[in-house]
Amino acid sequence: MALVKMNMPKMGESIFECTVLSWLIKEGDYVNLEDMILEVATDKIDTEVASTESGYIKEFLVQVGEVAKIGEPICIIETNSSSQNNDVSELANQLEFVSTLIASPVPLTIPNSDNSETRFYSPLVLSIAKEENISKSELEKIIGTGLDGRVTKIDLFQFLENKKKESFIIPNQQKSISNLSNKDEIIPMDRMRKMISERMLDSVRTSPHVTSFVEADMTNIVLWREKYKADFKAKYQENITFTPILIEAVAKAILDFPMINIQVDGENIIKKGNINIGMAVALPSGNLIVPVVKNADKFNLVELSKTINDLTLRSRENKLKPDDLSDGTFTISNIGTFGNITGTPIINQPQVGIVAFGAIIKKPAVIETPTGDVIAIRHKMIISHSYDHRVVDGFLGGSVLKQIANYLEAFDLNRNF
Repeated sequence: MALVKMNMPKMGESIFECTVLSWLIKEGDYVNLEDMILEVATDKIDTEVASTESGYIKEFLVQVGEVAKIGEPICIIETNSSSQNNDVSELANQLEFVSTLIASPVPLTIPNSDNSETRFYSPLVLSIAKEENISKSELEKIIGTGLDGRVTKIDLFQFLENKKKESFIIPNQQKSISNLSNKDEIIPMDRMRKMISERMLDSVRTSPHVTSFVEADMTNIVLWREKYKADFKAKYQENITFTPILIEAVAKAILDFPMINIQVDGENIIKKGNINIGMAVALPSGNLIVPVVKNADKFNLVELSKTINDLTLRSRENKLKPDDLSDGTFTISNIGTFGNITGTPIINQPQVGIVAFGAIIKKPAVIETPTGDVIAIRHKMIISHSYDHRVVDGFLGGSVLKQIANYLEAFDLNRNF
């Protein structure tokens, strides 16, 4: 017999913690390897987590409603394996670890203005509050954005930032608005919207954003798609949208300029070996999610279409897996589907670039011919590229954008699938 600590597995790019929604088994139950044992929520998806061992569940180290950090223990499993080579001292360390964790969350009794109920704070929040000299009375005033109003570390950091500016604002607190009428409606943010809000603020605080723009002639692509979309559907049982063509062009441009496919780690730059392109998908709720097309440069147009259609469908049906959202190295957003002509998207950390494709619109344009310039109706699209100016200068950011446009404009009208 051996006691094994099961750690919370990776949930996706830029996800460092998740909230336990429910345990699907009980302490003392036997589970097999890869049995689903708990359900968790991140800022992107709700998903189930599989057991990494076969054995008896001895202890839950994270309770329902609490936050589990990626890579840290969530439960203890007693296995039949003797290969763990756990000696007596290791077993004692594990038991000490368990006894420490099952004492959390630590209750802190803070009388509030309405009642004297006990308010609970996680050990991490209490530790940060102690280090930053946040008093009990100040903690009491902070409105939490976590599950059931729990105060998170983000809430504390926002409180500290506002305090430095001498402008005390309680995160997510509804302001007193004097001109509210009986026709106005106050709509609380759902959990995903709160998380998205935090991510967007984190990205803007992390990266100095610069955005460049180009206009691309999409006429060849529009004519090609119109000509072949019925044949494509009949042959492959898939719709051919503009998205796979756009992602193909982005992947080619990244191959030409690999230093846009990087991440920042302190004072180091990590050049990513794979080209994994995230694509923003609008959900029925109005929120956005970013599934990732892995190794996008390796796919032909048919494979890209199948992969993209599958990810889009599963996104809207809430059937994505954590791996579908992980390891993105660059992101696109096709805002043209909303009728927008252009936009300045926010970088999906820890990436350094994101491209937005606007609506394709017919415009008069000057065309050069052997007999002189003429004006013709062309299908035009504005493309924007927001990039992290810490590590991406205007030359690189602009060059990547122009290369994407070059590949789109050079699309072959006689191209096969």
